[in-house]
Amino acid sequence: MRLTSAGMFLLLFSALQATDVQEKEVRALVGSDVELSCVFPERHSFDLNDLYVYWQTSVVGTPKTVVTYYLSGNSSAGHEDNRYRDRARLSLESMKRGDFSLHLHNITPQDEQRFNCLVFRKSLELDKILDVVVTLHVAANYSMPVVRAPSGPSENEELTFTCTSVNGYPRPNVYWINRTDNSLLNETLQNNTVSLNAQGLYDVVSVLTIRRTPSVNVGCCIENVLLHQNLTTISTQAETVTGTEYGITESQADAPKKQGAVLSALIVLGVVVAVAVATGWVCRSRCPPQDPRRSWAARPEQTFSSTVSDENSPPGAWTGFL
Repeated sequence: MRLTSAGMFLLLFSALQATDVQEKEVRALVGSDVELSCVFPERHSFDLNDLYVYWQTSVVGTPKTVVTYYLSGNSSAGHEDNRYRDRARLSLESMKRGDFSLHLHNITPQDEQRFNCLVFRKSLELDKILDVVVTLHVAANYSMPVVRAPSGPSENEELTFTCTSVNGYPRPNVYWINRTDNSLLNETLQNNTVSLNAQGLYDVVSVLTIRRTPSVNVGCCIENVLLHQNLTTISTQAETVTGTEYGITESQADAPKKQGAVLSALIVLGVVVAVAVATGWVCRSRCPPQDPRRSWAARPEQTFSSTVSDENSPPGAWTGFL
């Protein structure tokens, strides 16, 4: 009997005898490539003309989806579902050595499911020689949380913080942390919105509302359980308790400018003084000394009288004494 399609091949599954099922788990990041292992346990060489290899999804309660298959006599593997076209591949050379692993490229969140590998031998009347179920877990790194704190003074009795992180998988856990003692804040204080974006990844927005205190130091933590990853961003909201304004009257950035202005003024003053001193010194060194007699001659003549008269004193004895 010759099978020409995967649909006809499916009709045989219920009539085939049961085989021990191997269970495996694999993790992969979105956008990466992964190999879903399906290897015959014993070393054996196989004739491709004697093989039927079939990969399908295996989710309880949902229709099975054909990922890819290889039928005896075909030159290459076929694809039943367009989602896996050009993404799912079997290696013919590997299958000759008993390795029927599925190579899946460009992983997407929709690939997170159970995949079933079935191998039959035509020469054994289509006995199933291998049955492997591989559970693929898909993950994507969340972006570093961005926390927005209240800006500026406010008379409200409550403070609101917003934490945002995007493009992650699977659905995250969100925690708010009191950085004072590293304790978790009550979940009733936060309101989380988690949504799927166009890429099938999760975006999360968490809003924390707490009572106003003189100093608030909180952190937002995004946990990716599958990757064992915690991303935390800390936000500090410090408030000035004393005074009427938030902040100070003179910024530290302006202080150096004012100090520079004062220093410049002192330098200019010093230069002026130095110039004045130098000018005086030059003047003294260049101006001729004055004759004292000229100095006296220039003065108005003064007359002194004495209450005691000495007849023997020569006339004009007081002249020049002045």
